Amino acid sequence: MTTTSTHGLPAGDGDGTDSGTGADTAPGGDTALSTGTGSVKGTDFGTGTGSGTGTDTDFGTETDSGTETDSGTGAGTAPGTGPAPGTGPAPGTGPAVVPGAATDSGFRTAPKVHTAPELHPAPGPRIAPGPRPAPGTGPATGDRVPFFPPDLFHEDRDTLLRLLHEIGTGAEQKFILGDRTRRFEDALRDRLGAADVVACSSGTSALHLILTALGIGPGDEVVVPALGCAPLAAAVLHTGAVPVFGDVDPRTLTLDPEDARARVTPRTKALMPAHMFSVMADMPRFTALAATEGLRLVEDSAVAQGAVLDGTPAGLWGDAGLYSFVQVKSFGMPGEGGAVVTRDEETGHRVRMLRNHGQDGVHRGLHHVIGVNSRFDEIQAAFQLHRLPGLDARLERRARIAAHYTEHLTGLPGVTTPPPGTDGRCYYVYTLLADDRDALRDHLSAEGVDTHVYYPKTLPDQAAFAPVAAGASAASGPGWPHARDAARRQLSLPVHHRLTDAQVERVTEAVRAHALRTRG
Repeated sequence: MTTTSTHGLPAGDGDGTDSGTGADTAPGGDTALSTGTGSVKGTDFGTGTGSGTGTDTDFGTETDSGTETDSGTGAGTAPGTGPAPGTGPAPGTGPAVVPGAATDSGFRTAPKVHTAPELHPAPGPRIAPGPRPAPGTGPATGDRVPFFPPDLFHEDRDTLLRLLHEIGTGAEQKFILGDRTRRFEDALRDRLGAADVVACSSGTSALHLILTALGIGPGDEVVVPALGCAPLAAAVLHTGAVPVFGDVDPRTLTLDPEDARARVTPRTKALMPAHMFSVMADMPRFTALAATEGLRLVEDSAVAQGAVLDGTPAGLWGDAGLYSFVQVKSFGMPGEGGAVVTRDEETGHRVRMLRNHGQDGVHRGLHHVIGVNSRFDEIQAAFQLHRLPGLDARLERRARIAAHYTEHLTGLPGVTTPPPGTDGRCYYVYTLLADDRDALRDHLSAEGVDTHVYYPKTLPDQAAFAPVAAGASAASGPGWPHARDAARRQLSLPVHHRLTDAQVERVTEAVRAHALRTRG
């Protein structure tokens, strides 16, 4: 039967059951036999249930009844119906159309059947461990473990093209701030329990909108972490205020509340902690500090969508928070975008006006305040609505990969893993501290594992912000030894949801081999 999603987009029929039998052979020799309802039972780090058989390795809990509900309209085949019974490809003929795992276009080509398709949303080909390359030769380019998934939106291509055509040829000809943006904001607001969610052009713009809406401007100071992205300081400077850099906690790599307290002066107007790598900042202590000092609390939660600390979602601890939807974030999209989230309706109302040249959204051409152009695209809003139902499963997959890394890398000589656990964790990236960071990075590259160094210098050590750091920050407290140490030692490993289990094992083994060989 055909259903309609809560976001107003047609859903797939959701049947997706196939009585045929087929064998899927992935590059590298990983073979899974799909039978009946298309579930798989095999070797698993979690729990697997199903009626099919096959050998596979997985970190997640996989359960599927063969029913699939989608938030988009299929293209090319009937939505959710899968192939006709018994028409699967002959064994050994290559990737098969997998029954019971329909996507928005009604089918998914994959090298194995997952009983929880959202845990591995249409994974790419499995990479068998295989023989290691000779030292110094490195693997072929196509055999590398990518830091960013190159096929992130592969299964959504038909949906994106359909949405582009629908909106581009629609009678309204409305490409920004239309009904789809409103429904996307509503969906996020309901999911969070927020008073308001305001979609805008980027996470950076969201920071600027929040600071402006809270009345922060010339003469004010805002305490920000010394380790992090440039917008932490730039957004403050764009308001005319001054960023005051605080040191980070050496374990969490987030702004240290005690160091931040030491940097508060009579000119301080706000605290702006940022969730860093895979850990949320200590928001309970920052909430208490802001209340004691009478300060605004801005939560840079750009990388933390889906994270929860002590029962409160990231973004809702202070006056306002934000998310970034740039491609590499955990809810990334093919383009720029962001959202302001808040528990305060009035703050949401001011941000809503500021993002659209100071208009109130009702009376076009009447400008109540001086605003900016930070509006959200209708195509992207529709696309994010389509992908929102699978977000939790993608986040869970990331968390399971991170837990596997932590289990097998903790205690290695010269390597420090992030704090374990799930409370307040946001697995945007998984970041180690390595005493010989550059040597480890070179070793992993030779083993075909891509890594990333996010912040090679602290913000006060960057040419753009050094003049500011020499002023207010230096005068209000000590230097930033922990931030500088982290900048020298941090190295991020691949943790995205499209990694296969074999790839995760390959990353793990490569890190262990280097640490044990060099320090053993």
